[in-house]
Amino acid sequence: MTEGLVRTGAATAVLGAVHAAVNARRLPAVRPAPRSPEPVSVLVPARDEAARIPGLLASLRVQDVAEIVVLDDRSTDGTAEIVRGSEDSRIRVVDGRPLPSGWVGKPHACAQLASAADPASRVLVFLDADVRLAPGAIAGAVECLRQRRVDLLSVWPRQDAQSPAERLVQPLQLWSVLSFLPLAAAERTSRPSLAAANGQFLVVLRDSYQTSGGHAASPAAVLDDIELARTLKRSGFHTAVVSGKDVATCRMYTGWAEVRDGYAKSLWSAFGSPAAGLAVATGLIGGWLLPALAALRGSPAGIVGLLAGVAGRLVTARAGGDRAWPDAAGQPASAAVLAYLIVRSVLLSRRGRLTWRGRPVRA
Repeated sequence: MTEGLVRTGAATAVLGAVHAAVNARRLPAVRPAPRSPEPVSVLVPARDEAARIPGLLASLRVQDVAEIVVLDDRSTDGTAEIVRGSEDSRIRVVDGRPLPSGWVGKPHACAQLASAADPASRVLVFLDADVRLAPGAIAGAVECLRQRRVDLLSVWPRQDAQSPAERLVQPLQLWSVLSFLPLAAAERTSRPSLAAANGQFLVVLRDSYQTSGGHAASPAAVLDDIELARTLKRSGFHTAVVSGKDVATCRMYTGWAEVRDGYAKSLWSAFGSPAAGLAVATGLIGGWLLPALAALRGSPAGIVGLLAGVAGRLVTARAGGDRAWPDAAGQPASAAVLAYLIVRSVLLSRRGRLTWRGRPVRA
C-alpha cells in the first residue's frame, strides 16, 4: 500500500469523525412525556412476527394513543391470533390484501395501515414489531415533532445489538448518517437528496402524508423509510432525525444469518446505482480499513486514521445510546464487513436472487 493512499484514507476518517461530532452535538433527543398533545394512531405492519410482536404490544399498553392498528400481512405463524388475544380495547387487526404487481411488501402494508387509521387522528406513528418503548415514548415523540415544526420525525431507537455480528454492523446505521449527512441542513431544506429516516419508529403528520402521496407514491421502494422522507420533501415538507435512545430500543436482527440476509435485501438500492454502491464499499475500505492496516506497520497517517475511525464510532455510540467500548475499537472490521455486505447485495440483486419473508425483493 502507498503512503499517499493511507493519507487519503486517514483524511477521510478524520473528516467523518469531525462531521459526526458536529452532528451529534446538534442531534435532538426525544424525552418521555405524560400525555400526547393530540390523537395518535399507532400503525404496525406485521408479517410472521409472532415471536416479536408481544413485546411491542406490552410496551404500547402504557402509551397515550387513540388506537393501535396491526396489519397482518398474510402471516403463517399465528401473528394475527396473538394480536387479537390482547386485552387492550385500542388494539385492532387489519387483514392485509394480496400484494399487487408493482408493489413491495412493506410499503403496501403501510399504505393499507394509513388508510385504515381513525380519521380523527392527526398524527400517524409507524412502528416495527421489534421496537420496544419506554413509558411516554409516543407522547414525547409527538411533542418533539411539533416543537421542531417538521412533517416527519424519524426517531432513532437505541440498537440492541447482542451477537458479535450485530455489534459489528448495527451501529453503522446511525454512524453513516452522522458521518456523512449534514442533519441541520437536511432539516431546513426540502431537497430529497438530503433525506434520512429509520422506519423502525416514524412519526408523521397525517395531512402531510396524504398530500404527498405517502407510501403509495413509491410502491416499489425497498428502503421505504428513506423513500417516504424523500416523498414528503418533494412535496415541500420537512423531515428530521432525532435520537430515541431514552425512549425506544430495537433488536433488528439476531445473529449473522439475519444480519447478512437482512442487509442483502436493501443495500443494493441504498446508493442509487450498483456503481455507486461499489464506490461506497471501496471508500469504506480505503477510509477505515486501510489506515488501520497501515497503523500495524507504524504508519503515522495510519495511526491517525485508525484513531479517527474509533473516535467517530465513540461519538455515534454516545449519541445513539449504543455500547461504546470495546466495540468502537472494531471500526476497521465493521467497515470491512459493511463493504462486503454492500458488494454481496449488489451482486445478488443483479442475479435476481433476493428474497425476504418468502417474497422476491424487487417488485
